[in-house]
Amino acid sequence: MQKILVSSCLLGQPVRYDGGAHGPYSLLQQWQAQGRVVALCPEVSGGLPTPRPPAEIPGGQGAAVLDRLVPVVDVDGRDVSAAFLAGAAAAVELVSRHNIAFAVLKARSPSCGNHETYDGSFSGSRVAGEGVTTAALRRHGVQVFNESELESLAALLTD
Repeated sequence: MQKILVSSCLLGQPVRYDGGAHGPYSLLQQWQAQGRVVALCPEVSGGLPTPRPPAEIPGGQGAAVLDRLVPVVDVDGRDVSAAFLAGAAAAVELVSRHNIAFAVLKARSPSCGNHETYDGSFSGSRVAGEGVTTAALRRHGVQVFNESELESLAALLTD
């Protein structure tokens, strides 16, 4: 059975920066009941607390963080890159251990966004880009979906 890496917040776990969660999503619940889901919050896994100050990537490009070209900073100006990089590494380790080819991660997150992220100005402005964990997973061949793309992923599952 194909396993799927899933953002913990999408499974109702209160791990978002503000202590909140998302969901429930019926397909995620179904996949979890089937034993397909491997859950992870990269930010918590990387050592950040819940709740925590919001963080953004200047320019919104997670790959640039992986390449150490830009930091991830929180709203107070602290560089929290190390935690984001550690969380991305934990995600890569899980996909390697479980032979995972697909992930469902939280849209727009500085860790998990797969199409767009916030631009680093903390103004709510979004840019085309991806989070740090998404960039790391894509470098390892994982296809990353967000919570609005569950049906597209379901069509790809073969077992």
